[in-house]
Amino acid sequence: MCSRDDEKPPLSPSLIEKAAQRTECDLEKGLEMRKWVLSGILASEEMYLSHLEALLLPMKPLKAAATTSQPVLTVAQIEAIFFKVPELYEIHKEFYDGLLPRVQQWSHHQRVGDLFQKMASQLGVYRAFVDNYELAVETAEKCCQANTQFAEISEVSYNTKVILPRTTQVKAYSLLYKPVDRVTRSTLVLHDLLKHTPTSHPDHPLLQDALRISQNFLSSINEESAPRRQSMMVKKGESRQLLKDGFMVELVEGARKLRHVFLFSDLLLCAKLKKQIGGKSQQYDSKFYIPLTELTFQSPEETEPLTIPQVPDEELDAIKVKISHLRSELQREKRANKASKVIDRLRKKLSEQESLLLLMSPSMPLRLYHKNGKSYAFLMSSDYERAEWREILKEQQKKCIKTPSLSSMELQMLTSSCIKLQTVHHIPLSINREDDECPGLCGFLNVIVHSACGLKQSLNLYCTLEVDSFGFFSNKAKTRVYRYTTEPKWNEEFEIELEGSQTLRLLCYEKCYNKTKQNKEDGESTDRIMGKGQILLDPQIMQVKDWQRTVIPMNGIEVKLSVKFTSREFSLKRMPSRKPMGVFGVKISTKRMEEVGIYRVSGVATDIQALKMAFDTNNKDVSVMMSEMDVNAIAGTLKLYFRELPEPLFTDDLYPNFAGGITLTDSVAKESCMLNLLLSLPEPNLVTFLFLLDHLKRVAETESINKMSLHNLATVFGPTLLRPSEKDSKIPANPTQPISMGDSWSQEVMSQVQVLSYFLQLETIPTPDSKRQSILFSTEV
Repeated sequence: MCSRDDEKPPLSPSLIEKAAQRTECDLEKGLEMRKWVLSGILASEEMYLSHLEALLLPMKPLKAAATTSQPVLTVAQIEAIFFKVPELYEIHKEFYDGLLPRVQQWSHHQRVGDLFQKMASQLGVYRAFVDNYELAVETAEKCCQANTQFAEISEVSYNTKVILPRTTQVKAYSLLYKPVDRVTRSTLVLHDLLKHTPTSHPDHPLLQDALRISQNFLSSINEESAPRRQSMMVKKGESRQLLKDGFMVELVEGARKLRHVFLFSDLLLCAKLKKQIGGKSQQYDSKFYIPLTELTFQSPEETEPLTIPQVPDEELDAIKVKISHLRSELQREKRANKASKVIDRLRKKLSEQESLLLLMSPSMPLRLYHKNGKSYAFLMSSDYERAEWREILKEQQKKCIKTPSLSSMELQMLTSSCIKLQTVHHIPLSINREDDECPGLCGFLNVIVHSACGLKQSLNLYCTLEVDSFGFFSNKAKTRVYRYTTEPKWNEEFEIELEGSQTLRLLCYEKCYNKTKQNKEDGESTDRIMGKGQILLDPQIMQVKDWQRTVIPMNGIEVKLSVKFTSREFSLKRMPSRKPMGVFGVKISTKRMEEVGIYRVSGVATDIQALKMAFDTNNKDVSVMMSEMDVNAIAGTLKLYFRELPEPLFTDDLYPNFAGGITLTDSVAKESCMLNLLLSLPEPNLVTFLFLLDHLKRVAETESINKMSLHNLATVFGPTLLRPSEKDSKIPANPTQPISMGDSWSQEVMSQVQVLSYFLQLETIPTPDSKRQSILFSTEV
């Protein structure tokens, strides 16, 4: 009887040929990246040799003086301090001298595995060095304190950079930790090289053997060396009803604490979920409660400014990547019908990461005060959420009558009942859902804010748009202020990027030009929210290609919108402009760079298109147009220019190498690889990028005002400047369903962000004038 595999029709010759071509292409790219990895390893070796040379520099005069009548140090002291350093230098010098010519005469068939294997076999010298390390440091420090002459001799200079030389002066013996650090990184370097060496390459078994030797050596090395190395390197009643509940972040003495807040008909209770032990059911601990009749939003005295600890965007993005990976893995396990224990373990890990993201993300304060003088601060993810809690609290306060204070027993009983009463059971992230058919939308949402009606008096009005990503909302667009009217007609279009988004929110504000009338709650001067509403972004409905009109009702006001969605598989494809374009200049004054959310907040689409047309036709009035336009439209035009280039700025050919280089573990190797790749860009691309880089750094200088850090800017520009070619993209050509946050594109986007973030954080980058051919190898292959 035939098996199922036997029943499959044979592949056509054309399909086999295409598969073979793709395999060959992937192999070629892997070998190309191998060259760049070896370039970085050479640079790292060169740096390490300069450290060892600096360490050995005082040894010769010290040895010469040791045989005289006035020795600086005794022979025993010299041997203790410099024990095995000369041998280590010779090992690495031999390795470097052997590797350099092979890389200079590079071909994809070049072998280097024997050099790594030989060096791994000499790791025994490091054991002797590590065992003597503590004695060497102790001896050097004592000698330096007791002998001023040794202190002077040990002062040495060395280059801290290979690509960008910079001289640094240090005490030579302070470099003693370098060999210890080097040996612990040996396996990481070999992992990097093996990752880009095909299994069919002759080097592969040699590198595997070298890795095995290194791993065995590290597992046997004295574990006490780790804390020593670290210390050297780091100098641095029955009628009561539940109305609303949810997870919040409380700010307690400058620290973020995860809480579950319950709003009852007569009081607000803040509780902490206890950790489950054994088979016990969930329980809450009461942290505090405020009777609604004794709650106020303003302190009786002047409100003090609130210091909110900010979490770096890099950390938040790292958590999001983990969540994406865990969600993908969970879906794979479900499809494979794996054991429930595996799925339960993944769910637990996912819940932990979601809790961490909830704890770290919110930064908008909601301050509550007890009439007895105590104050409390909660952090929200958006103004919409904060307004929701304010509204229901104020509304309930009007209905509430004064109730007596709770006794300890009553409080305990109320807290115990919260487990049964709670309506929000899980961390409120959009991706933490059992309904896996609704993972959220990824792509671009075009929104036209048309008009509003239902106002009873003339006001100065504007609207903001928020969308969720990983369950947290952020402001994505803002209309202009429509002055003194009961029927504002904005008719403004915005393009908003969606990352697993499920909801579009709209808030309508009254612009308060008179500061004496501004809302002073939370210690901030804010415009007044006139209304708010939201629409769900249903993936099935949003797949319709045409514009869809909708009305959002809010507090008697109705706002008319039109929305159109472009899925990720189409938005990732480059859509070059039909007109030939040259590089154009966009001047944004320092004052306008202070605009909150510049480059992140969407500009009006019609303004962006008008500005683009003016540049395309070399309109002489373009500077006048820009002076009259919102800065977000100008910023949006610049982003559009880079998006519509026929090829991304970092080029199709070099993109895989940039994506691979950013994953290298050795910092010196990574810097060498990334800078060599950058200098390999065509000169127009390089010059354009350096100008953009300089501009983005100046934008980040006013981060305290515009809230745009280097990482935020990298998040905005990374996927625009670096994109895979269509044939290399991980996005399927004809997807059967919308692309979701769990798919491979999210990791691809994170890689693009990391590359740009890396260059933004480098102190110096060579200019085209100083562009030179690397001493390591020619970029021609």
